[in-house]
Amino acid sequence: MKKDYWILFVFIIAKFVLQYELISPEYELHRDEYLHLDQANHLAWGYLSVPPVNSWLAWIIKMLGNSVFWVKFFPALFGAMTIVLIWKTVEELNGNLFAKVLASVGILFSLLLRVNMLFQPTSLEIFLWLFLYYALIKYINSEKVKWLYIAAVVFGIGILNKYNIAFSVLGLIPALLLTEQRKIFMERHVYLASLLVLIIVFPNLIWQYRNDFPVIHHMKELSERQLVHVSRIDFINSQALFFIGSIFVIIAGLGALLGYRPFKKFRVFFWSYIITILIYLFFKAKDYYAIGLYPVYIAFGAVFLSHLFKRGWARFLKPVSILIPLLVFIPISNIAFPDKSPEYIVSHQDKYIKYGLLRWEDGKEHSLPQDFADMQGWKELARKVDQEYSSLSKTGRTIVLCDNYGEAGAINYYTEKGIKAVSFNADYINWFDLSKAFKNVIRVKEKPEHELEETGPYFEHSRIVGTVENPFAREIGTVIFSFGNAKIDVRKRIQDEIDEIKSTWQTNF
Repeated sequence: MKKDYWILFVFIIAKFVLQYELISPEYELHRDEYLHLDQANHLAWGYLSVPPVNSWLAWIIKMLGNSVFWVKFFPALFGAMTIVLIWKTVEELNGNLFAKVLASVGILFSLLLRVNMLFQPTSLEIFLWLFLYYALIKYINSEKVKWLYIAAVVFGIGILNKYNIAFSVLGLIPALLLTEQRKIFMERHVYLASLLVLIIVFPNLIWQYRNDFPVIHHMKELSERQLVHVSRIDFINSQALFFIGSIFVIIAGLGALLGYRPFKKFRVFFWSYIITILIYLFFKAKDYYAIGLYPVYIAFGAVFLSHLFKRGWARFLKPVSILIPLLVFIPISNIAFPDKSPEYIVSHQDKYIKYGLLRWEDGKEHSLPQDFADMQGWKELARKVDQEYSSLSKTGRTIVLCDNYGEAGAINYYTEKGIKAVSFNADYINWFDLSKAFKNVIRVKEKPEHELEETGPYFEHSRIVGTVENPFAREIGTVIFSFGNAKIDVRKRIQDEIDEIKSTWQTNF
């Protein structure tokens, strides 16, 4: 083992320790995590919300016991692998130990600590995005065609993990055409590698086709409900926050790609950044979609700065530049992570408002950051549903029908009664078991105004059995209804609703 790899090992350990320490036990899993974990129980080549790779990881977590430790382990692992790969990228760019440390510090003390808290496809996506760029750097340096095939495999897996990685290639293709690296399109192995990508993603394409391309419905819904609130100015402003302690390194890297002679052959990466950002702006994308862009520019910047800081008084800037990401991170860490109690956040609103952390995807200001509110109230909901399920199930088969995937996923994760809650929302619409009739229904409703009046007449017994009372939960006020002894065919009514929803997907397509 190279001597400097011991320093890399320290970064890896620090990454894992920080990921577990920056979440207070007062916070539960995030609503998205419950959905991804439930996918382990419904393995397929695709889902309405995401491609299949995350479900494979969820299955591994399930086999390991489904504990919170393992849920948090895999995003932390991909974060640590990103540090390893940034180290290797700097090596490939002939960077010295200082450059490796500077780049690693920049990755460690960044918003990736927050991204890597949650079991979502984003952590693996960022690693694969960097890996794709690393493979291209290796190809440019060596012109060995094996790196084209490695890039193809990485990109194929990336597509099966999260479609967003496609923007990396949408930015690279015109960037390649603008530079001397356009010669890559004369290499027949590029097209064979492209065929390999198609082979890898083909099962997911077949799944999309057989399910009427639900991804189109998902993107339409995302555009109407969330992206409509996205400001292009806010998108631009947010880019500086992801790696704010290393923004000077990123700027140095982009500048070096234009003027530093040893980087002339890598100029494609400068244009790739510009083009990719413009594409995101055109589509009014969420700001965090672009996070995967930045690690490679930290690598370029670190190598360039190591060259600048070689001689004279500039040598004294080395320790300063390494300290900057840490010193900037310390005050940000006081607001960016769920390591403070909800009560503390509510009593210190000003500093959260200053950084826009209390603005949710609905465009409004709330008392907690949205991600933090999405980590509250789930155990309470599951416990109350469990209690009613035990009572109703004595009289016949009971279905738990929720308004959203977070509610269904949380109930399924925490239940002690073996409940398989479902919803007409997200992937749960494909997970109904209608093989047998239902006598009872537990309905979990976010907006319960007329539920008893509208649904009660179809059952012999109807009542409210509980609400989510946690004042910090996004689900506060969600009501649990109990309907017993159905007078109608519940199964048929559910199937009719599923058919109607799916018919709109076909119309949209």
